[in-house]
Amino acid sequence: MQYAFPLLAILIWAGNTVINKMAVGAIFPAEIGFYRWVLAGLLFTPFMLPKVWANRSVIRPHLGKIFVLGLLGMAVYQSLAYFAAALTSATNMGIILSLMPLMSLTLAIVSLGQRLTAGALFGAVLSLAGVLVVVSGGHLGNLLAHGLNRGDAMMLLATLAYAVYSTLLKKWQLRLPPLQLLYLQVLVAIVVLLPLYLLSPKVGLGQGNIGLVLYACLLASMIAPLAWMQAVSRLGPSRTALFFNLLPLVTALIAAAVLHEQLGLYHMVGGLLTLGGVVLAERWTTPLGRA
Repeated sequence: MQYAFPLLAILIWAGNTVINKMAVGAIFPAEIGFYRWVLAGLLFTPFMLPKVWANRSVIRPHLGKIFVLGLLGMAVYQSLAYFAAALTSATNMGIILSLMPLMSLTLAIVSLGQRLTAGALFGAVLSLAGVLVVVSGGHLGNLLAHGLNRGDAMMLLATLAYAVYSTLLKKWQLRLPPLQLLYLQVLVAIVVLLPLYLLSPKVGLGQGNIGLVLYACLLASMIAPLAWMQAVSRLGPSRTALFFNLLPLVTALIAAAVLHEQLGLYHMVGGLLTLGGVVLAERWTTPLGRA
């Protein structure tokens, strides 16, 4: 039963990558990004605002850090993913997103003084090779000739933003209840994304897109983080993180079933290389050099 929590979170997040793609043409990226967090904020507020207000003396010294976390993890990451979806496939997005644990590990080595391991070094090379295979469509010469697809580049930046977010969470160790921290970051996302929403063209909510917004809000923004928190508390951070490796596979399967995206040989080769690199980084912990 304890494995149901991380599996549920991964299934929802993989589905959300497909939702990003389905939103193309149904609603503008700035709209769905803003509506998602506004709705989440409205649903969280009756339960969380009294607790946050009662805890305000503890929260106040951390407001600057909370703003940075909300900006990176909620606003920048997801907004870039919505814009990327118009320019690349959900399968590509899922494979690129699988780099996040390795990026977080690299940032931890650079900024937190964590030891460089053999797995981190060789895993980084292997995962980079896998991503290059995917973003080049299996033809590295095309990548050299034409450069990186803008959608893939946006997804790489989105993944990096979330990796920085994860590293800062670990570095700052804010002593706040997880749900209160999540709620405050949602409020930051609403404030940060409001100008982009006001300046963006709009189609409004309707029958063709309300389901996409509800999925992004209720499942991806609320249920999945709660399930992941439960997984961390029951299994521990390290064991829970291993489930993230399932994300590209689950995303590709859902994209093939729902969007009828064609899985090419380069997707499988690149995905396996990327996944292999991440697993190598997590499991081969022989330290290199000095601390």
